Amino acid sequence: MFRKQLSGVLLILAACIVLQGVGAVFALREAERQVVRGRVASDIHQGFLQLLATKQRLRSWVTQHKIGAGGHAEERDDLLQQMQQGLGELALLAQKAAALGLDGRNSEEHTARTDALQVLGHNVHELGQALMQLKTLPADMPARLGWDTLTEVFDKSEGRDLRELIAQSITRESAAMQRERLAADATLDRIRWLWIGMALTLALLALGATLYFARALRRPMDELVQGAHMLGQGLLKHRVPLNDQDEFSDVARSMNAMAAALEKHQQQETEHRQRLETEVRERTSALHEANQSLQQTDTRRRTLLADISHELRTPTTAIRGEAEITLRGGERSAAQYREALQRIVATSRQLGSVIDDLLAMARSDMESLSMVHQRVDMSEPLGDALAQAQALAGERHIQINAQAMPPSTVIVTGDAQRLSQLMLLMLDNAVRYSHPTGCVSLRWWCSDEASPSMVLEVVDQGIGIPAEELHQVFDRHFRGRMARLHRAAGSGLGLPIAKALAQAHGGSLTLESPADEATGTGTRVQLCLPLLHGQTTATVSNPMVS
Repeated sequence: MFRKQLSGVLLILAACIVLQGVGAVFALREAERQVVRGRVASDIHQGFLQLLATKQRLRSWVTQHKIGAGGHAEERDDLLQQMQQGLGELALLAQKAAALGLDGRNSEEHTARTDALQVLGHNVHELGQALMQLKTLPADMPARLGWDTLTEVFDKSEGRDLRELIAQSITRESAAMQRERLAADATLDRIRWLWIGMALTLALLALGATLYFARALRRPMDELVQGAHMLGQGLLKHRVPLNDQDEFSDVARSMNAMAAALEKHQQQETEHRQRLETEVRERTSALHEANQSLQQTDTRRRTLLADISHELRTPTTAIRGEAEITLRGGERSAAQYREALQRIVATSRQLGSVIDDLLAMARSDMESLSMVHQRVDMSEPLGDALAQAQALAGERHIQINAQAMPPSTVIVTGDAQRLSQLMLLMLDNAVRYSHPTGCVSLRWWCSDEASPSMVLEVVDQGIGIPAEELHQVFDRHFRGRMARLHRAAGSGLGLPIAKALAQAHGGSLTLESPADEATGTGTRVQLCLPLLHGQTTATVSNPMVS
């Protein structure tokens, strides 16, 4: 597999880099070792030279002191201290040289160096004692006599010639220093060739891997690029050829699978488009049928309005006929005129109710209903509706128990006149379908469950509504069986208009008849209106009979 080959080559290159790093560390350590060896050899050689120079200065001091030409004791002590310090440093360097293997396999060199240091150390000790007793020669005493004694101390120690010993040590250390320099040069040459060889090896491996993978990648990459180009042009039937069992073949299989899936999706899209066109034709036909149905509905509506217009003529004719009969007759009593006027008033009220219902229904589409939205205190439209409903309730001997509005205002957004009309429709409907001497209850409260709202509830003890008719009570011109029996007159438009007004104010109107058909009566109507944003909900007051 191509992945394994690439991983193998990368591992080989990584191993070469690691080996190069290891070689670099080894070369640095070897170079450092050679530098330290050369420095130690140079320091030992320089130490012996410095020791010889210090000894010569001390010899000059002795000469000056003997002849009385100078030679202070402090200078003598300083020179002796320098020689002792130099011998100590040479001893440490000798130990370091032994640890570094500076002498190689020649242990005699280390032995000779150690022996020389011991002899010189003993000589410095003897020299120090002799110089402590040194005195200036008298003028009449030959200088040669005192000098021979000190020469023995300077040049002889333990029966050995110190001049020869120091000369041999300097020669030996010079040879060691030269040997270490040659070894350092040889080490640097080896390191240089090692680095060159490793760099060439790594470069050859990288070049070979580059050439190999360039040739191995060219053909499959060209095929994949060509396949992508063909798919980009929409030729979904094109397939990338599969030649080997490598990663590029896997990519080619994926591209071929993608092309097959796209081709399948294209076919499915074509089928979906055909089905969609069929559905569009079917929907167009359905819309055409719906349009025809709407036209038929409009025709029925026009017919209905014509029928209602015809019905309006009846109370109009009755009013005109009553008035004409009263005017054509002779003089009548006041009671007869009063009865005629009462009949005219009753018929006028019926006519006004029918006209109001027709006008409201004609404008019941709330988009076209004229409304003025503003801040409305609910106490005002509710008071107006109660005042008008009380007159109708008084005629029927029905009592309205209304809950008082709170001291704090309850604010909604809407049209005060339309709200008054809405609540009057609720109360009027409850009064009209209540039994004589019955009772209608009105109460309200503020709810804050999801959003602040005011709930107005009207409950009567009237004829009620059968359960099977509840879902139709908001349909236009619908009047239930019990409603027709209780009150023959009516257009069935009151509740639909009330619901439309409630929805126009962003609220809702619900109706339920809790009493069953066997026992009795009763209807509950609830109006829910949203409070103005930020309005504080008021607490419910105790009911008050009005």
